[in-house]
Amino acid sequence: MRKASPRTLAALTACTTVALFASACTGQSSGGGDDGSAQGKDVTITFWHGWSQDNEVKAIEANVASFQQRFPNIHVNLVGNVSDDKIEQALRAGGRDAPDVVSSFSTDQVGKFCSANVWTDLAPFLKKDGIDPAKTFPAAMLDYSQYQGNQCSLPLLGDAYGLYYNKTAFAAAGISAPPKTFSEFEAAAVKLTIAEGDSYRQLGFMPTYHGYETTPMHFLGQYGAKYFTPDGKSNIATDPKIAAMYTWQKDLIAKLGGFDKLEKYRTTFGEEFSSKNPFHTGQVAMSLDGEWRTAMLAEDKVGFDWATAPFPVPDDQVATYGRGYQTGTIVGIANSSRKQTAAWQFVKYLTTDTDALVSFANAIHNVPSTNEALVSPKLTADPNFKTFLDIARNQYSSTTPASINGGAYQLSLRNFGYDFEAGKRNDLAAGLAATAKEIDEAIAQAK
Repeated sequence: MRKASPRTLAALTACTTVALFASACTGQSSGGGDDGSAQGKDVTITFWHGWSQDNEVKAIEANVASFQQRFPNIHVNLVGNVSDDKIEQALRAGGRDAPDVVSSFSTDQVGKFCSANVWTDLAPFLKKDGIDPAKTFPAAMLDYSQYQGNQCSLPLLGDAYGLYYNKTAFAAAGISAPPKTFSEFEAAAVKLTIAEGDSYRQLGFMPTYHGYETTPMHFLGQYGAKYFTPDGKSNIATDPKIAAMYTWQKDLIAKLGGFDKLEKYRTTFGEEFSSKNPFHTGQVAMSLDGEWRTAMLAEDKVGFDWATAPFPVPDDQVATYGRGYQTGTIVGIANSSRKQTAAWQFVKYLTTDTDALVSFANAIHNVPSTNEALVSPKLTADPNFKTFLDIARNQYSSTTPASINGGAYQLSLRNFGYDFEAGKRNDLAAGLAATAKEIDEAIAQAK
């Protein structure tokens, strides 16, 4: 199963190399379109990907085998467990050793790759083959696979975030249904919290930004915040939804015992992607997490009943309940590739063939990335997994927009969040204004 932590790490570290990356690229394509594969000529393409676990590798190998049965003249050389750093280096260098097709777990790479023109704009290929992206892919997934009109990547399975809740703990606390609004969520979190000395026997929810998956961006997905203005300037100091999120999160911290107490309790948590995850162990009764957790909980056979639901929304946006933050894997064609006809045939198969997407999603427990695959009867989807399929289809679901310097603006938001929740910076308006300035200056420098 693909895990979120490597992708998150890549998003936060990739931004540090963007200046070097952009300056090293000419922005000119040295690739070629017609490689003869359409006329039956044997062509071998190289595909770099990041999957490394046995079930993931077997799943992508099975998809490649199915592709090669359909296109026996196109041979795919698979290279797995490739990091984003290595992909960047290869795309900068070009040459015969560079891959033809590449995938990344970090959607934050899109702005960098599109703006540097090291990934081919796929819009002409889509148009030629009569594929309407807006009708084919869920809106949020389409958003995170393009930058300023350049469709330099396509989604290849996705992740959706929702609420996991301990049904046994809910019943003991007299809570009959998952919360839909933040006021209901806060009440449930307080009611589910059981103190034990100066710590907790059970915490309703861990809201701090150092917690697992409880980032500002994931919370902001429930608000529908706009990170940038139409002219590309940071919008975080002017969009009231962003200030509302920081205020809500800090208020929830206070209601659950305060920052210091929560942080001390957090240090008792086990690894996120293990059976010692605090939701698995019962240390927290509610958790914000992605669809992959359903398979992990089933495998660990935890000692309580659990279920999933969309994460709650602000009380004044109750009509948007069902939304969630989305991200996923992206795949593109290297602009330097001289085998782009064959490469496109492969990318098109991976990203638009319903059976290929469904079999891949079933194997690694991710969300399919086309509208058709999301409703396929061949999709393995129990009620808990179906929650995330519905989130992926929800019209209000959103993602973080691509930026020329990758995830740098998200790192700025997170760093401010760390200081604000800890009481190191208490003037929210001034803090957001300073953070917006920091974001704008970093983007200007990257350009």
